[in-house]
Amino acid sequence: MRGIYIHIPFCRQKCYYCDFVSFANKEELIEKYINCLKKEINYTLKTKNKIDTIYIGGGTPTAIDSKFIKEILEEIYSIVGFDENREITIEVNPGTINKEKIEDYKKVKVNRISIGLQTTNDKLLKDIGRIHDFKQFKEAYNLIKQAGFTNINIDLMLGLPNQTIEDLEKSLNDVIALKPTHISLYSLILEEGTKLEELINKKELELPSEDIERQMYWKTKEILERNKYTHYEISNFAKKGYESIHNSNCWKQQEYYGFGVASHSYINNIRYSNTEDLEKYIQYIENDEYNKIRKINEIQTIEAKAKEYMMLKLRTLKGVKIREYKEKFQKNPLYEYRKEIEKLTKQDLIEVDLDNIKLTQKGLDFANEVWEEFV
Repeated sequence: MRGIYIHIPFCRQKCYYCDFVSFANKEELIEKYINCLKKEINYTLKTKNKIDTIYIGGGTPTAIDSKFIKEILEEIYSIVGFDENREITIEVNPGTINKEKIEDYKKVKVNRISIGLQTTNDKLLKDIGRIHDFKQFKEAYNLIKQAGFTNINIDLMLGLPNQTIEDLEKSLNDVIALKPTHISLYSLILEEGTKLEELINKKELELPSEDIERQMYWKTKEILERNKYTHYEISNFAKKGYESIHNSNCWKQQEYYGFGVASHSYINNIRYSNTEDLEKYIQYIENDEYNKIRKINEIQTIEAKAKEYMMLKLRTLKGVKIREYKEKFQKNPLYEYRKEIEKLTKQDLIEVDLDNIKLTQKGLDFANEVWEEFV
């Protein structure tokens, strides 16, 4: 089974913290881009491909006319068929959604919505360049619920400029009251070249200290677990049965196709990436030069694949199942990584518990140090 990721690179306005490949004020290219996207899908997908997840991300997928989302999904269905058990997710920005778009997504069998909220504090939303306020978010959320969607994720962020623990706690309680089935909470990463970096460097905004950020993380874990959300991956919490299948499959090293500018694919132990140049992407596909849009980033050796498996599974709270590793790689991870495991165990960052190698409580705070051992 494989997944599909579709990249929609258009935005009404680029968020100040964003370094993803996305573009504001290029509306004139939307229709051309969608036509090229459909050509790439048709060129790549085969009827024999078994697809169990589709994820439409960005950018802002809801910034474009919903007829284009319909065209993309119908193109996929025409090749691999429709499966009612397939998880189909679309990312939603509350500032670019309306009833008509939501109903159109429902008609083409989208069954999971991921809404970017980030915080319920309007001042903080403005500081990070979001185009919506909390009132608009609630209006969008209610429209989504009224349309019959039951599998809904809400994205929040911690470590925002001038954010306090009290701000975060209020955001969590506001969101929990809406009863979404999934909540993702990401630490802000200050990316080079973003507008937010410029504002921080100018001292116009100030980031919370590292200590405050960690307190925020543990406050999040405490509040969400108390409200029956299972912490199943370092940044993700879900009600029972609502874990993201698409993301979970990526952490299991399952294969996926990436379509669109800057998208990534992982097929037959090879990692590919598409060009990040929007105009070149369109040019190459219009000229049927498919070999030019994509480059190989890595041809995985079995050793590299095994290390990556360790790193990805140690993102999850259950960690690495020793038995599954043995079945997949015909080796014992306790022997293969005895030096790394001994080092990380002594540092109290991981623990070996029966059939699992997993992060400790301290390891959740220093997960990057754990993952680096398997890069």
